[in-house]
Amino acid sequence: MSAETDTVGSAVVLAGGKSSRMGRPKAMLPFGGEPLIVQVIRRLAPLFPDIVVVAAPDQELPELHATLVRDEVAYQGPVGGICYGLRACNSAAGFVTSCDVPFLSLPLVSHLTSRLPDHDVVVPYWEGRLQPLHAVYRRSVLPLLEQQLERGELRPVFLYDKVRTLKVEEDEIRAFDADGASFFNMNTPEAYADALARWQEKPEDAAPARCQVELFGVARLRSRTSHVSVDLPEAATLAQVLSALALKLPALVGPVITTAGDALTAGHVCNLNGRDFVRDTSRPVEAGDRLLIMSSDAGG
Repeated sequence: MSAETDTVGSAVVLAGGKSSRMGRPKAMLPFGGEPLIVQVIRRLAPLFPDIVVVAAPDQELPELHATLVRDEVAYQGPVGGICYGLRACNSAAGFVTSCDVPFLSLPLVSHLTSRLPDHDVVVPYWEGRLQPLHAVYRRSVLPLLEQQLERGELRPVFLYDKVRTLKVEEDEIRAFDADGASFFNMNTPEAYADALARWQEKPEDAAPARCQVELFGVARLRSRTSHVSVDLPEAATLAQVLSALALKLPALVGPVITTAGDALTAGHVCNLNGRDFVRDTSRPVEAGDRLLIMSSDAGG
């Protein structure tokens, strides 16, 4: 399967629910000084150049740095939102979430997208429940979702037995999100109050100081892994990330990372967020950044 067909360059945020238990639109709840949906989009932006928001036909939303689409028929449940969102995606697959999840873990999201090859859906399984609104879907499942809408099957789980579905278990999830904060959503005023209290007590939960490192070629073969998250100190640099990576994956020291532990060997390069090849190890690295380490003959 080609890399292009495995590209997850899109995120879909569902915002068109009734919010009946909350009593007011969840997307517009104040959170961190801005509407919650703005906060969620800001969290996802470092990983996804293409973000699609699915709203109800007459729903009012603030100005968003995202593509806005409307439900063709209001309140068709998660399947309707996933269907309309995937249609608008610019990549072969999309990570789907809702507008009321303030504690998304970017390392976990990145890990889920990395598990897509050879599957059509990647869905977490947390505390005995599948999490269809924290999952990755190929656009190729659209015909099946459309058929579900026609039959009135509005739950995503009806899709899973019909396609190649990977269920990601708790142990794997905990490596990236120890307490499952990613799955904390807000359906009631009480849950909203709990989320605000958590934000005030531990604001780092909303913006974990970590970056995600993807490994290719020799780096992947030596480390026997394709992805790893790295905790970032304050004002982190690329050199500090490489030092932390060397401690996590000592097999990289020598072939990929210099023995000093703060630079790449001559045969390797680092790409930042899929845009820039970085050779200056004093370059700042921020929370949510995505580093790709590969052989220089592959990376240019």
